[in-house]
Amino acid sequence: MSSTGLELKRYELGLMAPSGYYVGLHIRFTSPMIFLDNYPEAWTEHYTSQAYALRDPIVAWGFSTTGVTRWSEIELPDPFEIMKQAKEYGLVYGVSVSVGEMTSRTIGSVSRHDREYTDEEITHIQDIIQTLHVITEPPDSLTSAQIEALRLIASGMRYAEAAKKLGISGSALKARLTAARNKLLARTTAEAIQRAKEYRLL
Repeated sequence: MSSTGLELKRYELGLMAPSGYYVGLHIRFTSPMIFLDNYPEAWTEHYTSQAYALRDPIVAWGFSTTGVTRWSEIELPDPFEIMKQAKEYGLVYGVSVSVGEMTSRTIGSVSRHDREYTDEEITHIQDIIQTLHVITEPPDSLTSAQIEALRLIASGMRYAEAAKKLGISGSALKARLTAARNKLLARTTAEAIQRAKEYRLL
């Protein structure tokens, strides 16, 4: 699926999350390959400044199991009262989903301020996050031509210069970069280069 497909699923998730959402996709070595976040900026800043990711009961739940749960049903300890603090920023009711192998886990949460999510809504949210997990699965490889095109642009070359070095037309170079962006679900070449590095394809 293209980056357009990713954006469509992100839009669908936004409709289900009036108070915001966060999805860490393919978490490896404690960091997600891709993250989608539209929680309130003030909450994100507070959460990050307090290093709550290391103490968050939702994160602990997500790494300890796979499935879906309402926040109100998570029974893990919360000594830092992260969930209580979240309510002050409008994240009162929520649902979390955990999918994938431990070596490439995706954990996503959505929130609203007014009521608990219904079972039907929870099923829909789980489907969206499962789809996001599948469509963002890191590619096994790029073609050698795509890798070389990305490498030259990453080195600082302009398109015309890179095309000349490769002995191809400017349009052929753009076609290689477009194919690489699509495979990496990237909107820009710069994003494709960064993602290829994260996937250890460059």
